[in-house]
Amino acid sequence: MVGSGIIQGKIVDIHSRRIFSGQVEIAEGRISRIVKADAGATGDAGGRFILPGLIDSHVHIESSLLIPSEFARAAVVHGTVGSVSDPHELANVLGMEGVRFMVANGSASPFKFAFGAPSCVPATDFETSGAVLDAEDVDTLLAMPEITYLSEMMNFPGVLAQDAGVMRKLAAARRHGKPVDGHAPGLRGEDARRYALAGISTDHECFSLEEALEKVRYGMKILIREGSAARNFDELLPVLRRHPEMVMFCTDDLHPDNLLEGHIDCLVRRALAQGYDLFDVLRAATLNPIRHYGLHAGLLQEGDPADLIVVDDLDRFTVLETYIDGRLVARNGQSLLEPVAAKPVNIFRARPVTVPDLAVPARSETIRVIQALDGQLVTEATTARVRNEGGMAVSDPDRDILKIMVLQRYHPAPPALAFIQGFGLQAGALASTIAHDSHNIIAVGASDADMVRAVNLLVEHRGGISVAQGEMADVLPLPFGGLMSGDGVETVAAAYQRLDNAAKTLGSPLAAPFMTLAFMALLVIPALKLSDKGLFDGTTFSFVPLFVGS
Repeated sequence: MVGSGIIQGKIVDIHSRRIFSGQVEIAEGRISRIVKADAGATGDAGGRFILPGLIDSHVHIESSLLIPSEFARAAVVHGTVGSVSDPHELANVLGMEGVRFMVANGSASPFKFAFGAPSCVPATDFETSGAVLDAEDVDTLLAMPEITYLSEMMNFPGVLAQDAGVMRKLAAARRHGKPVDGHAPGLRGEDARRYALAGISTDHECFSLEEALEKVRYGMKILIREGSAARNFDELLPVLRRHPEMVMFCTDDLHPDNLLEGHIDCLVRRALAQGYDLFDVLRAATLNPIRHYGLHAGLLQEGDPADLIVVDDLDRFTVLETYIDGRLVARNGQSLLEPVAAKPVNIFRARPVTVPDLAVPARSETIRVIQALDGQLVTEATTARVRNEGGMAVSDPDRDILKIMVLQRYHPAPPALAFIQGFGLQAGALASTIAHDSHNIIAVGASDADMVRAVNLLVEHRGGISVAQGEMADVLPLPFGGLMSGDGVETVAAAYQRLDNAAKTLGSPLAAPFMTLAFMALLVIPALKLSDKGLFDGTTFSFVPLFVGS
């Protein structure tokens, strides 16, 4: 469905860097004319400002716990008209079937989804995923018109070593004329230069301003990220002042309660409040991602698709209306898009666990411990004296040293077990089938009994997130790949918030405990993580024993 009509207000022209009163005339979903009002004319809708619609330049829709069509219904409320979406979460569960589901469901919405071909499924060979996408699969996906880029190349060691499979995927992207997204946290110097020279065009994983500026020198665009777990906005925003043509805004991973509150509009507001130039800020939120990825989204020019927003002013930046292809899709905080019916897709073969399955015989007095950091995907690695009860290493809530486990979901297998600091639970346990990137079951707890109960709730529901403590237990089922619900954002956000509150009541100081938990299995981000195969050192890319000196 496309729309026609006239929208009046103050028009924000990013190309000419000017604002003028006038009207936008829309015919059959496109901007047919932009008419500047005569000097002294009245009736221009007062303080209404008309701008291009906003774009999220890198997001995993699955992390919102919503299927694409429901993500769209939530995002348009905040002025987002399109997203550059990497479907590698569901691809790690279901392979090509997962990517095709995301594309098909997204295509049922007018929202401007730009999906990528996942480049790293699985992310590493050190974990068990539900599927593998090889170079031929990637080439098949890149040939699809709905697939606009090669998703983040997390295997930067493979790029630097010129691994044959990695090189074939990069060559496929070049052959199809589609850009390649990067993922190289902390990569600097000659290695970063070589990574960029391989055709990697972006990075959203910079730790510091210095790293980001260095990667800009090598020709990479910087995606400034502010999500639910990883927050780099304040650290990296100065890149915008120095290189406005090289910056985009993204969320990467955004949970439903945060999406309910805001999206890219929040980043625009924050940048403007810090005194950044209006047109540079809007460029990062609209023009740069549209041009870089070749999106079929409009930029408020004659002949463009009528993808635009109306805001109240340029300080509060409250989105009043959102239009896609000239169709009004949101007004005054309410989505006007209809839900899209979808049938769940999933693979889940894990069996229930028992308390003896979680036993860890104490093999020495010292253990390696993962240190989770609030608001970061990276962890630190430390050691600690083991709490030994009857010859078994157990959780020690007094020192915030808790047991963590990863249980493979694709075939019956024993759990991998380790210990972690930073979650702060004084009692109870958390569990989730959102465990980047292979999405096995991950759980952390102050007691083995509570961990078993939390995990078995997920086995019963074939995926979701859960919390358990004694007789108290709660679960949010996620029937779409163990990653997404088919419900709307209000319903999912309320359930997620209930679980999040429960985790914090149990003692967790983390801003987003379940989001942080989900990244404790992401091996490509250092330093110490846990896969279903064991404790993994992300700095040496090798497994390490739990016990020191055993």
